[in-house]
Amino acid sequence: MILYRYIYNILFTLRIEYNMSDEVIRKEEIIQDIEKGSLNGFVGLALHLVLGLFNLVILISGSSAGALIIITGPMWMIYTNSYMIIQPNEAKALQFFGKYSGTVRVEGFRFLINPLYQKTAISLRIRNFESNKLKVNDVNANPVEIAAVVVWRVFDAAEALFEVDNYNNYVQIQSEAALRAMATKYPYDIIEDKDIGGIALSSHQEEIAMELQSSVEARLKRAGIEVLEARISHLAYSQEIAQAMLRRQQASAVVAARSEIVKGAVGMVELALEQLSEKNIIELDEEKKASMVSNLLVVLCSETDTTPVVNTGTLY
Repeated sequence: MILYRYIYNILFTLRIEYNMSDEVIRKEEIIQDIEKGSLNGFVGLALHLVLGLFNLVILISGSSAGALIIITGPMWMIYTNSYMIIQPNEAKALQFFGKYSGTVRVEGFRFLINPLYQKTAISLRIRNFESNKLKVNDVNANPVEIAAVVVWRVFDAAEALFEVDNYNNYVQIQSEAALRAMATKYPYDIIEDKDIGGIALSSHQEEIAMELQSSVEARLKRAGIEVLEARISHLAYSQEIAQAMLRRQQASAVVAARSEIVKGAVGMVELALEQLSEKNIIELDEEKKASMVSNLLVVLCSETDTTPVVNTGTLY
């Protein structure tokens, strides 16, 4: 009795492990394109015509072989479903009573030996998709509006048809999801000190486009879709902070411009003092040097034209 229970437990455990491993294998199975052969449509048309003439001869002759018409007659009618026309950059997936049998990619007038195939056409042409304007927060929590254009095409008809429910809708949702995820990783513009030296959405378009393309393609690859290009088509601050961020950008630009002006003015004053000292044009004490530096900086750094006051007396 004990031995019986021991053997039963071992078999039960092996059965569970087998079922679990079989379930994992089934989950990892991906339906991919299988190239399906087909005949030239005109060859099939000739065979179809021969079969029709054979049926006609049997009917007219009334021979003992007339019983064959019960088989050949329905065959002649069913074979009318074997013809198909495939356009350039188009494929047709074949199903036999629900089971995927293969994909025909050869363009032109084609004929199938099995007339019971269900044929589903799918375009392999390049397509464009433009996302909606999405409102997301960048890495600095600033709300921005962003949209992208994705250029894609189907490269595996079986995956596109059978791995996802609606591959057009799948492209739209996954592209927008990838765009949202990418927009939250970078700042809109390099304004804060911590963003200096990094990548910004507005200034590094090529880097952002390459990352967006790889991100979208990774999401769509399971559906047999290849992403040829993905690029931001719209980028702006949200309306509620647009004016504030514009003033901030203007202030940053003014500060940067002032810094350059002061740097240049200091260099010009230093050069003037050096040349005056080298050429012995005039001897200035420290007080007069300070006054001269102050006047020159006012003249050079002023936003408006200065009005000089001419001194007709002595320096002292």
